[in-house]
Amino acid sequence: MKLTGRQKDFLSKFLDLYREADRPLHYAVLADRVGVTKITAYDMLRLLEERGLVASEYVLPEGGGPGRSSIVFSPTEKAVTVMAQLAGERWDVAEWDEVKGRILAALRKGRGTDYQSLLDEILLRIPERKSPMLFVAEMITAAILSLNQLREEAAARGLFKNLRALGFPGELGLNALAGLTLGLTLVEKANRRVTTLLLSYTQKYQDHLARLSAENKKRLSDFAQEVMKIVGT
Repeated sequence: MKLTGRQKDFLSKFLDLYREADRPLHYAVLADRVGVTKITAYDMLRLLEERGLVASEYVLPEGGGPGRSSIVFSPTEKAVTVMAQLAGERWDVAEWDEVKGRILAALRKGRGTDYQSLLDEILLRIPERKSPMLFVAEMITAAILSLNQLREEAAARGLFKNLRALGFPGELGLNALAGLTLGLTLVEKANRRVTTLLLSYTQKYQDHLARLSAENKKRLSDFAQEVMKIVGT
């Protein structure tokens, strides 16, 4: 998608502010932070909305009292993807170290357990991840933890071969997760809720993976190896 330099800069600042606020934004708030007039901010948001990068909605006054509804804006998933591509994925990777550190710390803390509570948390977070990088990382972690709970059955079915392939550098190794997820559905003792959720996320996993740079795929391969080392698979 072709965007002018001004449009790229505006969208980038909008994404940063949206992440900071963690809620849809009124154009007046954005105008104040970006340093443009309210009319300029509104027109730019409407332009980005026409391109599928922003979505608008009308909300009632807080507290449900009388008053006119106001319009607020949110970035679409397409906006995150476009900015990742245009900026060399710098926006996408900005929070990588922080999130990666939290996941690995939780894994170390849970050593010796079946990681079920952590797995449940991750499965709930996955569909909320708008960042392709973080979506893929959470999927990798969830698949490894699921397999770890079924060591004997997984070994008998040869699924550890797919697991080891996750640590191969590049897209080829990371694509092994699709086969690993499918294999888990065939294990009799597997948690059906978990395997069904993982399978439902697999297509999106592959779509996100295809958009990532070789550098970020290498980061994810290294991450998969770290997770496997901590978990002991």
